[in-house]
Amino acid sequence: MPELKRLHAGHAPAVLAFELANRAYFAASVSDRGDEFFGRFTDRHSALLAEQEAGVCAFYVLVAEDGSVLGRFNLYDFEDGTAALGYRVAQHVAGRGVATATVRELCRLAAARHGLRTLRAATSRGNVASQKVLTKAGFVPVGPADPADLGGKSGTWYQRDLEVQP
Repeated sequence: MPELKRLHAGHAPAVLAFELANRAYFAASVSDRGDEFFGRFTDRHSALLAEQEAGVCAFYVLVAEDGSVLGRFNLYDFEDGTAALGYRVAQHVAGRGVATATVRELCRLAAARHGLRTLRAATSRGNVASQKVLTKAGFVPVGPADPADLGGKSGTWYQRDLEVQP
Protein backbone atom coordinates (compact mmCIF):
# COMPACT_ATOMS: atom_id res chain seq x y z
CA MET A 1 0.00 0.00 0.00
CA PRO A 2 1.53 3.37 -0.99
CA GLU A 3 2.26 5.74 1.89
CA LEU A 4 2.30 9.54 1.94
CA LYS A 5 5.53 10.62 3.65
CA ARG A 6 7.06 13.96 4.52
CA LEU A 7 9.99 14.66 2.19
CA HIS A 8 13.43 14.05 3.70
CA ALA A 9 17.02 13.95 2.46
CA GLY A 10 16.94 10.19 1.90
CA HIS A 11 14.16 10.58 -0.69
CA ALA A 12 16.44 12.44 -3.13
CA PRO A 13 17.48 9.48 -5.33
CA ALA A 14 13.91 8.15 -5.65
CA VAL A 15 12.50 11.63 -6.35
CA LEU A 16 15.09 12.24 -9.05
CA ALA A 17 14.33 8.85 -10.61
CA PHE A 18 10.60 9.69 -10.54
CA GLU A 19 11.16 13.08 -12.21
CA LEU A 20 13.43 11.62 -14.90
CA ALA A 21 11.18 8.63 -15.67
CA ASN A 22 8.12 10.86 -16.03
CA ARG A 23 9.68 13.96 -17.60
CA ALA A 24 8.07 13.61 -21.03
CA TYR A 25 4.72 12.67 -19.48
CA PHE A 26 4.72 15.74 -17.24
CA ALA A 27 5.83 18.05 -20.07
CA ALA A 28 2.67 17.14 -21.98
CA SER A 29 0.50 18.93 -19.40
CA VAL A 30 2.79 21.30 -17.45
CA SER A 31 5.90 23.26 -18.37
CA ASP A 32 9.06 21.16 -18.48
CA ARG A 33 11.40 21.78 -15.55
CA GLY A 34 14.37 22.12 -17.89
CA ASP A 35 17.82 20.55 -17.92
CA GLU A 36 19.09 22.88 -15.20
CA PHE A 37 16.56 21.41 -12.74
CA PHE A 38 18.03 17.95 -13.23
CA GLY A 39 21.63 19.17 -13.30
CA ARG A 40 21.21 20.97 -9.97
CA PHE A 41 18.76 18.52 -8.42
CA THR A 42 20.78 17.87 -5.25
CA ASP A 43 21.03 21.61 -4.49
CA ARG A 44 17.32 22.11 -5.23
CA HIS A 45 16.33 19.18 -3.00
CA SER A 46 18.42 20.61 -0.15
CA ALA A 47 16.82 24.04 -0.66
CA LEU A 48 13.34 22.50 -0.46
CA LEU A 49 14.22 20.77 2.79
CA ALA A 50 15.50 24.07 4.21
CA GLU A 51 12.23 25.81 3.24
CA GLN A 52 10.29 22.98 4.85
CA GLU A 53 12.39 23.25 8.02
CA ALA A 54 11.67 27.01 8.10
CA GLY A 55 7.94 26.22 8.14
CA VAL A 56 6.98 28.08 4.96
CA CYS A 57 5.99 24.95 3.07
CA ALA A 58 5.61 21.19 3.40
CA PHE A 59 6.63 18.64 0.80
CA TYR A 60 5.35 15.08 0.60
CA VAL A 61 6.05 12.05 -1.54
CA LEU A 62 3.79 9.09 -2.17
CA VAL A 63 6.06 6.09 -1.75
CA ALA A 64 5.34 2.60 -3.07
CA GLU A 65 6.17 -0.52 -1.06
CA ASP A 66 9.39 -0.93 -3.09
CA GLY A 67 10.54 2.58 -2.12
CA SER A 68 9.88 4.16 -5.50
CA VAL A 69 8.09 7.50 -5.67
CA LEU A 70 4.62 7.43 -7.20
CA GLY A 71 3.90 11.13 -6.72
CA ARG A 72 4.89 14.46 -5.25
CA PHE A 73 2.40 16.55 -3.27
CA ASN A 74 3.49 20.00 -2.13
CA LEU A 75 2.03 22.67 0.10
CA TYR A 76 3.79 25.98 -0.40
CA ASP A 77 3.49 29.73 0.15
CA PHE A 78 1.99 29.39 3.64
CA GLU A 79 0.32 32.67 4.57
CA ASP A 80 -2.46 33.44 7.06
CA GLY A 81 -3.77 29.86 7.15
CA THR A 82 -3.70 29.47 3.37
CA ALA A 83 -1.31 27.55 1.14
CA ALA A 84 -0.98 26.59 -2.49
CA LEU A 85 -1.10 22.93 -3.52
CA GLY A 86 0.91 21.37 -6.32
CA TYR A 87 1.15 17.72 -7.24
CA ARG A 88 2.21 15.27 -9.92
CA VAL A 89 1.85 11.50 -10.17
CA ALA A 90 3.72 8.92 -12.19
CA GLN A 91 2.29 8.03 -15.57
CA HIS A 92 1.85 4.35 -14.67
CA VAL A 93 -0.56 5.21 -11.81
CA ALA A 94 -2.39 8.10 -13.49
CA GLY A 95 -6.11 7.65 -13.99
CA ARG A 96 -6.47 5.19 -11.11
CA GLY A 97 -7.65 7.55 -8.36
CA VAL A 98 -4.20 7.79 -6.77
CA ALA A 99 -3.94 11.57 -7.14
CA THR A 100 -7.49 12.18 -5.90
CA ALA A 101 -7.08 9.96 -2.83
CA THR A 102 -3.71 11.49 -1.99
CA VAL A 103 -4.92 15.09 -2.43
CA ARG A 104 -7.80 14.27 -0.05
CA GLU A 105 -5.30 12.87 2.48
CA LEU A 106 -3.10 15.92 2.08
CA CYS A 107 -6.10 18.18 2.76
CA ARG A 108 -6.58 16.33 6.06
CA LEU A 109 -2.89 16.70 6.91
CA ALA A 110 -2.87 20.36 5.88
CA ALA A 111 -5.47 21.10 8.54
CA ALA A 112 -4.36 18.66 11.26
CA ARG A 113 -0.57 18.93 10.97
CA HIS A 114 -0.05 22.38 9.49
CA GLY A 115 -3.04 24.32 10.83
CA LEU A 116 -4.11 25.44 7.37
CA ARG A 117 -7.69 26.53 6.70
CA THR A 118 -7.66 26.98 2.92
CA LEU A 119 -5.82 25.36 0.01
CA ARG A 120 -5.58 26.79 -3.50
CA ALA A 121 -4.38 25.08 -6.66
CA ALA A 122 -3.99 26.36 -10.20
CA THR A 123 -4.37 24.22 -13.29
CA SER A 124 -4.19 25.00 -16.99
CA ARG A 125 -7.34 24.84 -19.07
CA GLY A 126 -5.89 21.94 -21.03
CA ASN A 127 -5.12 19.83 -17.96
CA VAL A 128 -8.51 18.14 -17.67
CA ALA A 129 -7.13 15.32 -15.50
CA SER A 130 -5.96 17.79 -12.84
CA GLN A 131 -9.28 19.63 -12.97
CA LYS A 132 -11.07 16.33 -12.27
CA VAL A 133 -8.74 15.49 -9.39
CA LEU A 134 -9.32 18.86 -7.75
CA THR A 135 -13.09 18.72 -8.20
CA LYS A 136 -13.32 15.17 -6.83
CA ALA A 137 -11.17 16.25 -3.86
CA GLY A 138 -13.62 19.03 -2.96
CA PHE A 139 -12.03 22.04 -4.65
CA VAL A 140 -14.15 24.58 -6.53
CA PRO A 141 -13.08 27.01 -9.26
CA VAL A 142 -12.63 30.54 -7.90
CA GLY A 143 -11.20 32.51 -10.80
CA PRO A 144 -8.64 32.78 -13.56
CA ALA A 145 -5.00 31.92 -12.95
CA ASP A 146 -2.35 34.20 -14.30
CA PRO A 147 -0.31 32.48 -17.04
CA ALA A 148 2.77 33.34 -14.96
CA ASP A 149 1.46 30.85 -12.36
CA LEU A 150 1.18 28.11 -14.98
CA GLY A 151 4.29 28.36 -17.11
CA GLY A 152 2.65 30.69 -19.59
CA LYS A 153 -0.61 28.78 -19.93
CA SER A 154 -4.09 30.12 -19.18
CA GLY A 155 -5.94 28.41 -16.39
CA THR A 156 -8.10 28.48 -13.31
CA TRP A 157 -7.53 28.71 -9.58
CA TYR A 158 -9.38 26.16 -7.46
CA GLN A 159 -9.91 26.43 -3.72
CA ARG A 160 -10.95 24.21 -0.86
CA ASP A 161 -11.79 25.36 2.64
CA LEU A 162 -10.54 22.83 5.18
CA GLU A 163 -12.10 21.58 8.35
CA VAL A 164 -9.89 22.78 11.17
CA GLN A 165 -9.08 19.99 13.58
CA PRO A 166 -9.76 20.78 17.26
